[in-house]
Amino acid sequence: MKKIRHLIYVVLLIAFDQYTKYLAVTHLKDGGPIQIIPKVLKLYYHENNGAVWGIMSGKISFLIIFTIIIMAGMIFFYLKIPGSKRYDFMHIVIVILTAGAMGNFIDRIVNQYVVDFIYFELIDFPIFNAADTYVTCSAVLLIFLSLFYYKDEDFAFLNKKEEQKHE
Repeated sequence: MKKIRHLIYVVLLIAFDQYTKYLAVTHLKDGGPIQIIPKVLKLYYHENNGAVWGIMSGKISFLIIFTIIIMAGMIFFYLKIPGSKRYDFMHIVIVILTAGAMGNFIDRIVNQYVVDFIYFELIDFPIFNAADTYVTCSAVLLIFLSLFYYKDEDFAFLNKKEEQKHE
């Protein structure tokens, strides 16, 4: 039941990402930027045909293949995570990370670029989208959980020798 609920979360997060990108295309592509907080935050339409911060620009085929490999790894990892309550945080983080990867993956497949639209003008931060936020926040949370919440023995489920001991 938990896996079905998590799948629903992934679908809802992807739907939200795609809807915000649709709104960006509809309202920003031809309409220009919208100031939310002057000199701090604006909505600004941008088509990114690379990865984060525009690196690997034009390498869509590579990014698609790379995303498929990463997604397969995340699904494998998710399925290996024990179902106990202790691992609920890890499950949710993987769900959010998966939704972010899939949101941008859909753009790359459909458009050959990713729609970005959130711009922090105050610090001249690269333009990003909801899926980017999912990936960044979940990656930070995964690192935090790995360093401060889970102990080495909590990752024993990844070790085949450890699995054989329990059989």
